[in-house]
Amino acid sequence: MNEQVDSNQSVAKSLAERVNPPVVYRLPGMDKVRVISNLKYSEVDNPHLLMDVYIPPGLKPQERRAVVVLIHGGAGPENKPKDWGIFQSWGRLIAAAGMVAVAFTHRFSPPPQSLLAEAASDIDSAINYLRSNAESIHANADHLGVCAWSSGGALLRPLLTKEPRSARCALAFYAMLDLQQYAPAGDAAALQFLKEFSAIAALAEDSATMIPMWIARAGRDEVPMLNEALDRFTARALAVNAPITVINHPSGSHGFDNQNDDERSREIIRSAIEFMRTHLG
Repeated sequence: MNEQVDSNQSVAKSLAERVNPPVVYRLPGMDKVRVISNLKYSEVDNPHLLMDVYIPPGLKPQERRAVVVLIHGGAGPENKPKDWGIFQSWGRLIAAAGMVAVAFTHRFSPPPQSLLAEAASDIDSAINYLRSNAESIHANADHLGVCAWSSGGALLRPLLTKEPRSARCALAFYAMLDLQQYAPAGDAAALQFLKEFSAIAALAEDSATMIPMWIARAGRDEVPMLNEALDRFTARALAVNAPITVINHPSGSHGFDNQNDDERSREIIRSAIEFMRTHLG
């Protein structure tokens, strides 16, 4: 029993060490960002489905700014990913760069729960909430971008294909962009379900009009098969002429934006901020 407790504590400590450090890049004004916490954005009966909004400092009452929605991976809402240091600091960083940032928890969880379809519904609810409450949070919801981390990449596919378009641009940090590799051999139903949450399946034969997409790759990603899937997406996107930008951190680990305190990480974070500014206005 004690060995099991020690093992659980070790896993928890490892998770905390990965998610609680802030991003390794700062902008002036991050400490002056206004934060509205724990907004109930969904009617689903789950106390953990909450949203935090990060608002640039010094805005006039009627001033609106573009919005960036932050999509965490499959951590489970009970672990409160929006409260992790990495997302709190990203929220402040984006707001200090002049945009409204939104961090929220959704229902995508580790297996066996997973709940991908439910999490996609949560994203729809979050975007609808932003549109309905845009004035109170200084948001211009017509200038909306989404940024996904890790297995949160599974939730980008619906946003890439939905019409009318919900987002003007998408970003992906070391993200899972093709889940089809996880389907058991011969299980057509599982393959079809995972295809629905694979960004690679959103790529048409001519994808020139797809929303612009920015992808950051961790050259030493420890997650099995993640880079293989990301590289398949990149190769396919280039083959069908999609408007993608790909940037690689050769020595970066999974989570390099808050784990690898080096100039390449900071260069990539700056690139992401500029991509947001360029495509959201």
